[in-house]
Amino acid sequence: MSDEQKCACSAAPKLIFPCSGAADVGHLADLAARQLTKAGHGKMYCLAGVGGRVSGIMATTQAAEKILAIDGCPLNCARNTLEQAGFQGFEHVRLADLGLAKGSSPVTEDRVAKVVAAGAAALSKPSGLAQVH
Repeated sequence: MSDEQKCACSAAPKLIFPCSGAADVGHLADLAARQLTKAGHGKMYCLAGVGGRVSGIMATTQAAEKILAIDGCPLNCARNTLEQAGFQGFEHVRLADLGLAKGSSPVTEDRVAKVVAAGAAALSKPSGLAQVH
C-alpha cells in the first residue's frame, strides 16, 4: 500500500499508552488513559505488548495515526518502552511536569482531570509520528 493510500484512510487509531505503574502517579496515568478512551480521544492500548514485541500489538501501533505515552514519574517507562520498540515522534505527557510528584499525589478527580486535559491537548496536536524499522 502506498503512502498516499494510507493517508486516504482515516480509520487509523490514536493509541494511548499509560505507564500504569504501582505508585500513585501510575494509577493517575492509568485512570486518565481510561477516561481519554471513554471520551473518544483515542484508545488505551497495551504497553506490555509493545515491550514484549507481540506481533498484533506492534502492527496496530505501527498503523496508529497518533501515539500518546503517559508517564507517572521521571523514569519515563512508557516513553522508553515505545522508543526501544522503534517508535519516535509520539506525544508524551509526564505527570511530574504537571506538578504531580510520585508518592505525594493520591488519586483525586481533580488530579485525573488535570492529566486528562493534558492528554487531550497532546492528542489534538498535528501528528509527527514516525517508526524506526
